Amino acid sequence: MSIRAVSFLALALLLATACQPQPEVVYRQQLFAFGTLIDITTQGVDAAQSRAAVQAVDAMYQQQHRDWHAWQRGALDDLNNAIAAGKSWQTDSSIVKLIRMGQNFERLSGGLFNPAIGELLALWGFQQDEPEGPPPSPQRINAWLSHKPSSLQLTIDGNIVSSQNPHVRLDFGGFAKGYSVGKAVELLEGRGIHNLIINAGGDLCLRGNRGGNKPWRIGIRHPRNTGTLATLELQGAACVFTSGDYERYYIYQGRRYHHILDPRSGYPATATRSVTVIADDPALADAAATALLIAGAEHWQSVAVNMGVTDVLRIDDQDVAWVTPRLAKQIVFDPAWKSVRVVSLKH
Repeated sequence: MSIRAVSFLALALLLATACQPQPEVVYRQQLFAFGTLIDITTQGVDAAQSRAAVQAVDAMYQQQHRDWHAWQRGALDDLNNAIAAGKSWQTDSSIVKLIRMGQNFERLSGGLFNPAIGELLALWGFQQDEPEGPPPSPQRINAWLSHKPSSLQLTIDGNIVSSQNPHVRLDFGGFAKGYSVGKAVELLEGRGIHNLIINAGGDLCLRGNRGGNKPWRIGIRHPRNTGTLATLELQGAACVFTSGDYERYYIYQGRRYHHILDPRSGYPATATRSVTVIADDPALADAAATALLIAGAEHWQSVAVNMGVTDVLRIDDQDVAWVTPRLAKQIVFDPAWKSVRVVSLKH
């Protein structure tokens, strides 16, 4: 999935308040990285301990942002330029790890999730801070399709990366944020913080509870307004990631174009407005949400099975909510949301 604009959150964190005689310490801090605001909340830990841990997370995020940015100068941009020039390039070990993860997601999704479509994203005007049209001509899209770039065309030898296809341009926006949120959770837990929630522009991971053994309350955003269409109560370990056609888009000559591009057609994916995935692995949840949105009505269930995710909410272009059975028992839809269908996953 790509860096998302903070004004279009896929999820909203709903922290309930309750009067307690001796309330546990709640610490909240907001960071900015990956083009979005990141809210970190810890529960039941000394504020100084939380503050120091969050500062370490911020330092990690800023380094990752510099290294992994898809169009600003940095380690990933250097690698992409080398590939375009037909050169082998020694890159950072964290980028090699992301490449291998992206290759795995591409295989599992049958190519629907493809982290090598940076050139296509640039054609559409999405590899810039503020996306804008005009959309590319059909001729330019067809030319890109003819090159068939894929992350599987990358060769890795240690930290040296190369490709025979100069049109491979990596963009980790579809899963790097998920991976990074997971690393932040590991950092906080390593510092003794076990009740926490990290909300990165609406995509989040949580651990433990919000105090008094009460679950965290999560809101899932309505794809066509700023409200929520449903809520969840979760505790323990869970990550919730959403891909939506409302996150990064522009309007050109009265038509709306969003950033989730189907690598098969070269055009924005159709038939689905948003997909929410709940999983233990945040990078997987992030990538799967994108792949399932691209898969559309016919294939999203089989792709979910192949990618190993079981808890899915898909909102189609007719505002019908398709939800898998276990998630259906947990989710509470807004009374105004009228159409919900429970559907089992199948190959």
